[in-house]
Amino acid sequence: MTSTVIDGIGVLYTGDPEREEIEDAALVVEDGLVAWTGPAAEAPQADRRVAAEGRGVIPGFVDSHAHLVFAGDRTAEFQARMSGQAYTGGGIRTTVAATRQAGDAELATRAAALVKEMRAQGTTTVEIKSGYGLTVEDERRCLEIATALTDETTFLGAHVVPSGMDADDYVRLVAGEMLQACAPYAKWVDVFCERGAFDGDQTREILRAGIAAGLQARVHAGQLGEGPGVRIACELGAASADHCTHLTPADVDALASSGTVATLLPGAEFSTRSPYPDARRLIDAGVTVALATDCNPGSSYTSSMPFCVALAVREMGMTPLEAIRAATYGGARALRRTDVGWLRPGTRADLVVLDAPSYVHLAYRPGVPLVHQVFQAGLLLEEDPQNPPLVVGL
Repeated sequence: MTSTVIDGIGVLYTGDPEREEIEDAALVVEDGLVAWTGPAAEAPQADRRVAAEGRGVIPGFVDSHAHLVFAGDRTAEFQARMSGQAYTGGGIRTTVAATRQAGDAELATRAAALVKEMRAQGTTTVEIKSGYGLTVEDERRCLEIATALTDETTFLGAHVVPSGMDADDYVRLVAGEMLQACAPYAKWVDVFCERGAFDGDQTREILRAGIAAGLQARVHAGQLGEGPGVRIACELGAASADHCTHLTPADVDALASSGTVATLLPGAEFSTRSPYPDARRLIDAGVTVALATDCNPGSSYTSSMPFCVALAVREMGMTPLEAIRAATYGGARALRRTDVGWLRPGTRADLVVLDAPSYVHLAYRPGVPLVHQVFQAGLLLEEDPQNPPLVVGL
């Protein structure tokens, strides 16, 4: 078993509540797992040494909400919004039409390119939804493509009702034949509970069918306005209610008294010129908060978790510490994962070496590429010959 010590770390953000930040730190990796964290002066011997040279280290980002399997382009829709047109979610059907026409190879290549983008920006765990097929076969193949890229796959047949279909007929299809075809390729079931998409009764029917089929629940809730989605998520024990832009006091109380995470997606508000979620309100109420990109071609075409961290600090009332916690530990909680999102003995050695002394610079220097190196299960990803790992001893 080979061990590696990364030392000379400026600030190590572990995400471990017992010791969340360590200055002048070191970290030891063995067999793909974190074996030790602490002050560099106390680091145990290892087979090789990697010098961080004062750079900060954080857990790999956990992006718990992304729509990566799609075809087509919605640039015209974005330009219209920037000219004053309101976002309604209706453009989803444009992507559905393009996705249905695309072949598997095209969809797989595009999704893999987005995952590569994410990894280059420090994301080591990503959830991927279906939702741009909306037929039994197209939803199934989109999920099958997603399984090659992540273990965190979500069946979102209930994204919108396809053009020309009766809503009740479509709900029966989603909760029946479509779910049966997709469940073998999915871990999660999701519903867009929103005006213009699915109401409370339809949401419950689909989520309950998914849970009965062995999937775990998560819900799109409160993006365009107040509605029942958050309370349904809490009622059914969903792992996460996502968006949470428009919340009633009852919604906040339900989240605070449940195990459901509030996953905030500031890229969507940035891209749609909508009000940002009030993260401060949620955190002060004791709600567990996650940050995710919502990477999709219509309302949030960003793959950058650092960008979302900066938005959360600038626009949502979060401190840099709260934002990095939400983008790592919070994202892991939204996926019910304990092996990623933090760095403590026994967790997977997914970590990011920053070109900055601490995580604070992610918000302090927005838009600047600050990811120096990314390790997944202790292995350096996408090694650049012009930027080799700083191994100074074997």
